[in-house]
Amino acid sequence: MMESCNCFEPHWSADELLMKYQYISDFFIALAYFSIPLELIYFVKKSSVFPYRWVLVQFGAFIVLCGATHLINLWTFSMHTRTVEVVMTIAKVLTAVVSCATALMLVHIIPDLLSVKTRELFLKNKAAELDREMGLIRTQEETGRHVRMLTHEIRSTLDRHTILKTTLVELGRTLALEECALWMPTRTGLELQLSYTLHQQNPVGYTVPIHLPVINQVFGINRAVKISPNSPVARIRPVAGKYIPGEVVAVRVPLLHLSNFQINDWPELSTKRYALMVLMLPSDSARQWHVHELELVEVVADQVAVALSHAAILEESMRARDLLMEQNVALDLARREAETAIRARNDFLAVMNHEMRTPMHAIIALSSLLQETELTPEQRLMVETIMKSSNLLATLINDVLDLSRLEDGSLQLDDGTFNLHALFREVVNLIKPVASVKKLLLALNLAPDLPEYAVGDEKRLMQVILNIIGNAVKFSKDGSISVTAFVAKAEYLRDVKAPEFFPVPSDTHFYMRVQVKDSGSGISPQDLPKLFTTFAQNQAKSASRNSGGSGLGLAICKRFVNLMDGHIWVESKGLGKGCIATFIVKLGIPEQLKETKFLVMPKIPSSHVRSHFSGLKVLVMDENSVSRAVTKGLLLHLGCDVATVCSSSECLQAVSQEHRVVFMDVYVPGIDGYEMAVQIHKKFAKPHERPLIVALTGHADKVTKENYTGAGMDGVILKPISLEKMRMALSELLEHGLIFEAI
Repeated sequence: MMESCNCFEPHWSADELLMKYQYISDFFIALAYFSIPLELIYFVKKSSVFPYRWVLVQFGAFIVLCGATHLINLWTFSMHTRTVEVVMTIAKVLTAVVSCATALMLVHIIPDLLSVKTRELFLKNKAAELDREMGLIRTQEETGRHVRMLTHEIRSTLDRHTILKTTLVELGRTLALEECALWMPTRTGLELQLSYTLHQQNPVGYTVPIHLPVINQVFGINRAVKISPNSPVARIRPVAGKYIPGEVVAVRVPLLHLSNFQINDWPELSTKRYALMVLMLPSDSARQWHVHELELVEVVADQVAVALSHAAILEESMRARDLLMEQNVALDLARREAETAIRARNDFLAVMNHEMRTPMHAIIALSSLLQETELTPEQRLMVETIMKSSNLLATLINDVLDLSRLEDGSLQLDDGTFNLHALFREVVNLIKPVASVKKLLLALNLAPDLPEYAVGDEKRLMQVILNIIGNAVKFSKDGSISVTAFVAKAEYLRDVKAPEFFPVPSDTHFYMRVQVKDSGSGISPQDLPKLFTTFAQNQAKSASRNSGGSGLGLAICKRFVNLMDGHIWVESKGLGKGCIATFIVKLGIPEQLKETKFLVMPKIPSSHVRSHFSGLKVLVMDENSVSRAVTKGLLLHLGCDVATVCSSSECLQAVSQEHRVVFMDVYVPGIDGYEMAVQIHKKFAKPHERPLIVALTGHADKVTKENYTGAGMDGVILKPISLEKMRMALSELLEHGLIFEAI
């Protein structure tokens, strides 16, 4: 029914409708063509960097012409004139020309456009790479921040356990670890022991052999190494249910102990030991280890090694400090005990010195008095033997006291100006009688350049020379003894046998070399090193039992020479070939030689010593009755008028202007000798009315003499006292008003 119905009839035919569609299309095409140039003009106006503006102008002209062609074509759909045909033709010709020119231009422009595109892609790639590098830098900065934070936390303490525990906690927090553990080597070094864990899921104390392949792999490289989650050192989580284990890395931690370090050297690599740090990512996680995380672990391991080494050094230093404190306490205790022992010994020696000299004083004094009486030859021989034995015992007492003071360092040299030539002549005069008895020729040779006066300890130097020459005479049966003294030149100062002796020449002092050569019994080579040892004698000496001696002489001489900044030695080619004793001492040069000659008071010659002191009133104060009686006997034998007292109070009451000399023992009860001398000075207002005060003592060192002189005493006599010594002391005292040296 609908086919038969003709309700709609079109106004145009199909051809007309087609023409209408073309007409409308050409209109819109022309409109579009004309709008595109406007947009290009706007683009060119706004763009200041586009390099192809003329191409855009040309392309705009091409589009305008195409649009004009389509617009003109609108009039060709109906009847049109020839003018329209001409215009249409011109437009199409121009369009063809411009389109061909544009196509040719595009052939040249397209490569440039492609290169621009290439540069654009290159810049995009560079930008992406820069973004990756910036991300890496940010990651490294983040890693560095974590490293600084971890380092600060690790090094905030020097306790080894705190360092290791803090390391695990901070690594677990920073890297979000499921577990972190530290395996430490055992004392034997054959196993690794699980010592620290992050969550303490496994019991501490579990051990594994240190020679496992996985451990050797980690210990053999200085980097973090990924290991299997099933390796023995990675089984630090409880097995509960099914799960996918996270990735595990391990890194070695060097353990450098203080004992690894050697003086002026680095620790040997073979002595290093390592701990093993194991780190585990969370289970059932797709997370993997990144490079920056591995670097963080490696840096932390190095920091832990440094912190542990510092902790080990601190522990060693603390132990050393404690040990040093213990040693200091022990040394201080030993020092106090030694000082107590030295004081006790000195007190004992002081008491024994006084107590031993008192009977010696009696023996020598009485023996010397006996020698002045009529004796049979047999009796005189006995008395002389008593005198020799007593003098030997007195010398031994002096040697023991000197040695004791030398050993504890309390002995000081008593330096002063003295006549050096006179000292040698006095020693020779003392030795000559003994040498004459043995028919020995004793020769003294003093070099012309040897100064007549010198500064030094005259008494100690005389003791050294007397001892050495006395030994030469004692152990020589026949032949000769020569004594040579000269100023040691540079070539004579050094001795190859004494490399520790370093003399230093100066304008204020000189070195004197003394050589004593004898033709005596000689010394065997094996005995030479023992000569200067206390209580030691060589075979030749010990074979001569009648020679006497205690073996202290050379030992004391050596110490005296050392105090004088010198050196002493003995040479011998063997038994029976004699020996040469040589010593070098340092002596001062007087500043004004002419003045020093007057300062050195010559001793009274023996020919000028008075033999009798008739009418000389003397007061003797001594607490010991025997010593008091002996001293009185000596003075009575010399013709003195003697009064005796036994205490300081009696002495102060008894002393008067009639007494010329007061002999007092300084070791008396009550007021000591120094105060006693002061009280006597106070008792007599005028100096010429005061008697001369002489101390009788067992000590006559420099300090003692200075103390006596400061207290106002006029002289010191060293016990024991013989008749000859008392005679010389009184002669010098009355001649000069004082005794210059302890007799």
